[in-house]
Amino acid sequence: MVLFARPTMSARTGADRSGDKGRAALTPLEARFVRAQLSPNRRDLIKAILDNHEEAYFLSSRELAKRYDVDAATVVRAIQDLGYERFADFAADLREHFVRQITPYTVLKAATRKRRSVADHVEGGLERDTENLRVLKSSLQTERVVELARRMHRARRVLVVGVDLAASLAWFLAYGLTPLGFAAEAPVGSAGNLQHKIDVLSRDDLVIAISFGRCLRETVECVLRARERGVPTFGITDGNTTPIAMYCGGHLVAPISSPSITGSYVAPMALINAIILACAHLQPKRALAILGRTEAEYRSGERWYHEPPRASNGPRPRRRPVRGPA
Repeated sequence: MVLFARPTMSARTGADRSGDKGRAALTPLEARFVRAQLSPNRRDLIKAILDNHEEAYFLSSRELAKRYDVDAATVVRAIQDLGYERFADFAADLREHFVRQITPYTVLKAATRKRRSVADHVEGGLERDTENLRVLKSSLQTERVVELARRMHRARRVLVVGVDLAASLAWFLAYGLTPLGFAAEAPVGSAGNLQHKIDVLSRDDLVIAISFGRCLRETVECVLRARERGVPTFGITDGNTTPIAMYCGGHLVAPISSPSITGSYVAPMALINAIILACAHLQPKRALAILGRTEAEYRSGERWYHEPPRASNGPRPRRRPVRGPA
């Protein structure tokens, strides 16, 4: 999840018209808004929706009409003036606009406007997680997951790049690949460390980049650096127009929208599990042979916790208090 402040719609469009490259590129919906020839009333309506996307992105056309005190036909005609044939297409771009502009402040602010109990907020978060999984399952092209697994099997080394919260996803993917015999790594540390790791790769390796929304600069720069050196790249992101999607040689999409300030990594985690499954079952004999080397350790080694022995009539050993997470 990307944590950037959000400029207003007018500030963003004005900056882009003046050629200010220091600002983020317009979202597809904003670009349509800039190009469209709208009446003043319809322009005000669309601008209000864009400036309050955290409230509007989950509403139906009728709910949008009620929210902005217009009739539903006005909403539909305004959307058609933007070039959309269906409301569903507009809603998809509005959702992407929301994800790319999201900040922890806007997420919590939008959630607090809904008069709900704490329990209601928790249940709402779980519902959104469930919806993200449903979207992933209905939209995922499994053949692309299998193709990624084939590319990973051909690669000499797999470097998984994830920064900030996405570092947890990168580590999980690299860890899941290593027991299957892949030379996978999720480097941590400074931008310099990431650059050094990229610089020793070749065309025989693979960089997998994980970032969402506007995408973190360090992750995108790793992709660009890898491309300059001819290293194959693949992305895991939450939209088809994110920088990771545009600059990687291929990509898979998993939604992360959530009322939580951290975003939801339920769908990306499910996607990563699917990737690991594809890698294992693409060459199952190889995977079993490698996993067989640690079978004895898993069954009887020192990997697991065992209660210390105690005398049958003696006192139970005192347990030290837990001082932190396991």
